[in-house]
Amino acid sequence: MEREQWDVVVIGAGVVGSAVARELTRYQLRVAVLEKELDVACGNSSRNTGMLHAGFTYKPGSLKAECAVEGNREFDQVAAELGVPFKRTGKLVVGFTEHDRENILKFKAIGEKNGVEGMRMIDKEEIERIEPHAGGEFAMYVPSSGILDPMAYTIALADNAAQNGATFLFDHRVTGIARDAESDAYVISTSQGEVRTKWVVNCAGAYASEVSEMLGYPNYPVRGFKGEYFVLDKKAGAYLKTPVYPAPNDKGGFSTHATPTVDGNILVGPDSYVTEGWEDYKCTKEHLDGLIRDGSKMFEQMRREFFIRNFAGIRWKRVDEEGNVLDFKLESDQQGHPNTVNLVGIESPGVTCALPLARRAVALLVAVEAPQKNADFDPVRPAPKRFYDMTREEQAAAIAADPEYGEIVCRCETVTRAEIRRAIHNPLGVHTVTGIKNRTRATMGRCQGGYCETRITEMIEQELGVRPEDVRFNRAGSYMFTGPVRGDAATAGATKAPAEAPEGSVSA
Repeated sequence: MEREQWDVVVIGAGVVGSAVARELTRYQLRVAVLEKELDVACGNSSRNTGMLHAGFTYKPGSLKAECAVEGNREFDQVAAELGVPFKRTGKLVVGFTEHDRENILKFKAIGEKNGVEGMRMIDKEEIERIEPHAGGEFAMYVPSSGILDPMAYTIALADNAAQNGATFLFDHRVTGIARDAESDAYVISTSQGEVRTKWVVNCAGAYASEVSEMLGYPNYPVRGFKGEYFVLDKKAGAYLKTPVYPAPNDKGGFSTHATPTVDGNILVGPDSYVTEGWEDYKCTKEHLDGLIRDGSKMFEQMRREFFIRNFAGIRWKRVDEEGNVLDFKLESDQQGHPNTVNLVGIESPGVTCALPLARRAVALLVAVEAPQKNADFDPVRPAPKRFYDMTREEQAAAIAADPEYGEIVCRCETVTRAEIRRAIHNPLGVHTVTGIKNRTRATMGRCQGGYCETRITEMIEQELGVRPEDVRFNRAGSYMFTGPVRGDAATAGATKAPAEAPEGSVSA
């Protein structure tokens, strides 16, 4: 790779890294984003409930509280600019006991200090009017809460950043950072060679503490709180339109809750337990059984016939020596670590806080560099309407303009060949099967890709002119095929072995 020098390199293409990249393109800066995976939102930015949080469980005056309330208030405009599906559904925080009531009232008072508007206590009769299938004897209703697709949001931020000039470098695992005193630049070692830059912004998510240490900051202690989820199909979605959360515990955390998605599914989870694995995304029978038990208290239609998938996410929280959870860390030390911005411990509500955090991070750079504004910056990201969401008249017009709208590739989610083709040629140049899934919802339905996954794979081959052995599911070594799968040649062995990430490397 050529030793090209950038003005700013962002490490990590999760929701915060993509938001930072977008904010940087408001200025005349050459911006690159390094990501170890083959797409954005491959880590914990996509492994969450997809809530737009109101901000009533965070310590008044904290960066979490400040950014959550700010991010919540602006999101109608943000969603409209970026073409992101979003519903301001409100939220019910339900209780069963007097201790539940005490905790709810405590956090209602915290929310009021933080500036959360419209919260009110309601009785069982009003719960049933708002959400007939919710549990609880009483509740706090929070009208400002909402739901969004965190994968679609991260993709939209990245698309808009790329549209305004940022470059995304995928499959670039960061392994080291050194300061070149002669050129006053940072030399970032990656799995694809060296990258040179004047500024570095650390948005490495789960690995942010290790990158922090590479930049000369502390390797801040973090602890992984893992949570598992069930995904229920859209038949269950007919029974729930409002997120239903249990009363928070004494420390402000929530146990299992039921949340509708913007696409009509239901998520039940997460539970919470400590993990030592940086990417420990496996699900277990023990915890899934617990979700069924606890989820049934929140959502009476928690029935096995609705289960179509499960997944896990990890909240990497910054903690002190006693294990107490600390606030987000956002810092820049021009004396000790010049031309760096360091973000560590950005967990929930990171999706809600992404743009407010990005603005604060970029402001630290702007205060030093005073770059010129980008007069051509456009905050609007074109987002074609999904065929599924079109009226009959709009669908007919789309088919008349492009006959490939008339061929359904994913039956469960009504995704057309035209939409798959457009996703394959996406602005970020992502060509994985999961990348197409996250841009179209193909494979996300009841059959989970049983019908359409092979068709999507074939389209990737045809559109890009690549061999079947070159198509990957999501990660660098996740080849869909390693050799022939039919005929006599199928016994001849794999033609390509899956690539493994080098041991001891640091992920971005």
